Amino acid sequence: MKKYQMYINGAFFEGARKETLESINPSNEEVIASFPKASLEDAREAIDVARLAFDKGEWPCLSHQERGQYLLKIAQAIRQEAKALSQIESMSTGKTLKQTTFIDIPTCASTFEYFAFVASELKGETIPVPAPALSLTQREPTGVVASIIPWNYPLIMFAWKIAPALACGNTVVLKPSQFGCLSILELTALIDKIGLPKGVVNVITGDGKELGPELAANPKVDMISFTGSTNVGKEIMRLASNNTKKIHLELGGKSPNIVFADCDLEAALGGAMSAIFMNQGQMCTAGSRLLIEESIHDKFLKCLIEKTKRLKIGNSLDYTTDFGPLISREHRQNVLKFIETGVKEKASLVCGGKIPSAEQFKKGFYLEPTIFANVENSMTIAQEEIFGPVLSVIKFTSVEEAIKIANDTKYGLAAMVWTKDLNKANMVAKKLQVGTVWINTYGGFYNEAPFGGYKQSGIGRELGKEGLWEYTQLKHINLDLTEGGKSLVTTWFG
Repeated sequence: MKKYQMYINGAFFEGARKETLESINPSNEEVIASFPKASLEDAREAIDVARLAFDKGEWPCLSHQERGQYLLKIAQAIRQEAKALSQIESMSTGKTLKQTTFIDIPTCASTFEYFAFVASELKGETIPVPAPALSLTQREPTGVVASIIPWNYPLIMFAWKIAPALACGNTVVLKPSQFGCLSILELTALIDKIGLPKGVVNVITGDGKELGPELAANPKVDMISFTGSTNVGKEIMRLASNNTKKIHLELGGKSPNIVFADCDLEAALGGAMSAIFMNQGQMCTAGSRLLIEESIHDKFLKCLIEKTKRLKIGNSLDYTTDFGPLISREHRQNVLKFIETGVKEKASLVCGGKIPSAEQFKKGFYLEPTIFANVENSMTIAQEEIFGPVLSVIKFTSVEEAIKIANDTKYGLAAMVWTKDLNKANMVAKKLQVGTVWINTYGGFYNEAPFGGYKQSGIGRELGKEGLWEYTQLKHINLDLTEGGKSLVTTWFG
């Protein structure tokens, strides 16, 4: 069993209290590694060294081209160790090997590459003003950034947070989830070999309930960037308000997947399955509410059930597996409770909903992909983020009704629209209260395009130039050019 260590001030160590946690393979419940359970003392030390590295170190003073070279080296290291990173990501999270190989690892590397070059957008601008003055803006790093990321996409979330923060000249303290930190610690070891200045990147591991409040409230932290549940995001906002630090939140979702009768049926079926069953539905953008136009509802639902029942459930490291385990026993139990609630509220359980009974599933946190029909949008399973493979199918009869149902939620992260009528698609997209709309596809994430939510799905944006600017402060500089050097204000009082 491998023993990992935390990373603070350019060195690995086991933590002040020398306590550890265990990482369990969700596919077979085997303990695969241990890692430190950081104390508040460890968290404060990480913050202190990040503070010193920002205030006194060389990193913020480097040009964006120089910082970009470090990011490119990180991307290169990720690509060189892609196979090993893919294996550990699948083994520790239950994510299928097919997904980590073709999506997670390449995405992680390309994000570092993108921000290595887009940092040129940090340049300011000259603003025309109605006065004899030169008015300039410049973007400066925010300072010490604390980042907290979830377990469902560890490497991708690491890149989404760390790459833009570093590109801007910030220093970072990152806390991954205790359920998905092994690939992060492997990547941290690769970063250590690259030779970033000490204190620029710090990674602490442990209990989020203990460490999170310290990262959010500590006055030496200038910004908190969090991806996770809406309830935790609200608590982070409250704690960050103590010193009004900058916040960036990417929170929950209950994304509507709207299928019109004039869609490409096969494409919509495949897209609907990916939107809810990829990563076992453990995605903030999961298309967990499937809105189907009445005239094709029965046919579409029948085909969807047939295709879902053919998915191969299995060990995440088996390359033929379509559908792996959930992250933990506790999380599976939470999802099962939602399924029980759906049945009690009189939704029709038409597919799955149980723990697979075969002998091979006696160990591991497996759950059948689940579909409910006859769902009312007011039901719990249609309103609450389940974060699992549970699909709520809702029937609609008109464009207006579909839009109304889609927007009837506290969340506003993403939505999907399936139709061959692009005029209709664009009209619907404009009326949806979400940060991202995918038309005739699902999950089109691009480093160049901003991602984030409306309503209780978050504040701020990841990726794109907007995602870069999140990690900066904007300064206005005004130079008076009045002839003779005396503007009106200098003579106001005679």
